[in-house]
Amino acid sequence: MRVCRFRFEDLVLTGFYDDDVVIPIDQAAEMYSRETGDELLLASTEDLLDLMPPSGASYELASKLNEWVEDLDVIAREELSISCDDVQLLVPLPNPPKLLFLAGNYAKHVAERGGTTAEREETFPYVFMKPPSTTLTHPGDPIVIPAESPDQIDWECELGVVIGRRCRNVEEAEALDYVAGYTVVNDVSDRGFRPNPGRKPRERDKFFDWQHGKWHDTFCPMGPCILSADAVDDPQDLPIKLTVNGQIKQEATTAEMVFPVAAVVAFISRFVTLEPGDVIATGTPSGVGSATGEFLRPGDLVRAAIAPIGTLENPVESEAESGF
Repeated sequence: MRVCRFRFEDLVLTGFYDDDVVIPIDQAAEMYSRETGDELLLASTEDLLDLMPPSGASYELASKLNEWVEDLDVIAREELSISCDDVQLLVPLPNPPKLLFLAGNYAKHVAERGGTTAEREETFPYVFMKPPSTTLTHPGDPIVIPAESPDQIDWECELGVVIGRRCRNVEEAEALDYVAGYTVVNDVSDRGFRPNPGRKPRERDKFFDWQHGKWHDTFCPMGPCILSADAVDDPQDLPIKLTVNGQIKQEATTAEMVFPVAAVVAFISRFVTLEPGDVIATGTPSGVGSATGEFLRPGDLVRAAIAPIGTLENPVESEAESGF
């Protein structure tokens, strides 16, 4: 089941997502009740977690409705469907409590950046954060090139893990039981951020330059939907692809992760309480721009895709164009 948030005629609605169309859940429920005679009462909500496992209050009803919609004939589905061209897709989670990101979780990506990775047993995941309220960017909205540091803005397609149930100190074998679903995240990064160029060098400058380069406004596009966890047999068997202006830049699989999803959730939960709505972006594969010296420019179009979740599309604009 793929669910999304979207704006249509000044209303924010929830829907089933189907690549080119959305199906409003409230209208689908009305048709279900009318056609079957079985009244299906879904609580009105804008929170997609209410529709997701493992703890969503309306998960079972939403899943039942989704199965019914998928079995409709073409004409009935068309009656419910709205073209994605006629709506504004929104980030699936507008206010996640935490946005957590892994650095260096794909060995080939570490290698292309000039580093080496140890075996999982010899090390631990590097985790950092982004501020949700200013970095989260809707599908279709622009990635903004900051005037402060415009020349080395990079792409990073990542699998986003959405936490569905509060957890602390979970074992790896049980960690996926706390996952609501999966989405696509683009961890946009400024590789050349150097605040105060005339500064006095300090030991940790390189680390904080790297970290601060993650925080620019719009640097976390997310969407276009959440794929429910029960629809994913193995989160380590998902293809990843990112294109810029139609040219493939990243093409890999989540099987290449050093630390798999379950291990990441278990590790973080050892020292941080994970809450419903937290998003963990699990690292990016090789193919980033910094490996070849090619970076995003105004006018570019970035498409980050993870089948079977969907494609997250964002244009690129300069800060002057965006009106920031």
